[in-house]
Amino acid sequence: MRIAPDQPSNERTTCPGPTTGLSRTTPLVALSQVPWGEIQDSTGSAAAIPLLLNSVAWGDPDTASAALGDLRKRICQYGFVVEQATAATVPFLWELAQLPQVTCRAEIIQLLRSIACARQWESTAAVYPKLLNHRENPVVWERQARRAVRAKSGALRRLMADDDTEIAHATTELARTLDE
Repeated sequence: MRIAPDQPSNERTTCPGPTTGLSRTTPLVALSQVPWGEIQDSTGSAAAIPLLLNSVAWGDPDTASAALGDLRKRICQYGFVVEQATAATVPFLWELAQLPQVTCRAEIIQLLRSIACARQWESTAAVYPKLLNHRENPVVWERQARRAVRAKSGALRRLMADDDTEIAHATTELARTLDE
């Protein structure tokens, strides 16, 4: 059907309007791509992980530190027991570790190191092989989490050169762990 020139068209003829203000550097934009409610952390459903990550990203130092502490308990309990949600969380931790406005970057890098060192489930399976027969195989979670840490290790060089010596030291320790 032709539209007369004096009638408005329903087709867009101009460029789209302004975006929502989010830029490519806005942290954590991919959080919604992970089915958090369908995977598990140490408390059960991992549905709270996006809120914790956002608190780490945008919170004041006390809020960010508390959120990271809660996140640590959920994805790397006791500093060496990873969960199903750990591998999905690691890319976001890497992202936050590289953002200067995040107040607990060194602690995030230390958490990444703990995840990279985690071998609790593998060690348990070595003496109790029936663990490998469970429907939810935590050895696989552990390996996926370590792979996720390694997958983003391209950021190590820049983080080791950071002006904050605590960040540089934590990154150096992480790099040593990944070289082992």
